[in-house]
Amino acid sequence: MATATIPGYRMGDPSLPAAATSQAELAKIQEALLMTEDDTAALREAKAILAPRVEELLDVWYGFVGSKDFLLSYFSTPSGPDSNYLGRVRARFGQWVLDTCEGDFGPDWVAYAEEVGRRHAAGKNATDGVAGAPEVVHFRYVVALVYPIYATVRPFLEAGARDAAHLERMHQAWLKAVLLNVVLWSRAYVRDGWF
Repeated sequence: MATATIPGYRMGDPSLPAAATSQAELAKIQEALLMTEDDTAALREAKAILAPRVEELLDVWYGFVGSKDFLLSYFSTPSGPDSNYLGRVRARFGQWVLDTCEGDFGPDWVAYAEEVGRRHAAGKNATDGVAGAPEVVHFRYVVALVYPIYATVRPFLEAGARDAAHLERMHQAWLKAVLLNVVLWSRAYVRDGWF
């Protein structure tokens, strides 16, 4: 997946606002998640397994969202689901899997994660120029979707895992990384001074 061809993908874009979360704050969040260098290594091992199957993984996730009208509504206008919007988000979602598994949680990654949070909250439709879709993804679903995003990746990891311990190590690292993303996304929803 060539990142230059992904509409709206802005990792490393110097025009993005700088990360509001410092690297020191990020380290404390990772510590609270019990996220270690071992998890980073496990994520990179997971990337080798997931990268060739990202489209299949997205099919599972999109099948889930598409089967729930209340979730699909976030990609819909009064005319119904917007296939162009879904496609543009899908490309970024696939890249998100790869970026998350890369385990490089530096300032560029944090700045873009915070941008992703803003895109779920205020300014949701601006990146893709969508009119008529809901203006915010309600935070309850941002949190609730952690579990399906975590649980459904397991069979993909299992297909490439050396053994049960390796599978569990990668799966737990994935959970921590997904939670790390959601923590950073939550900044867009949290009152100033409360993050």
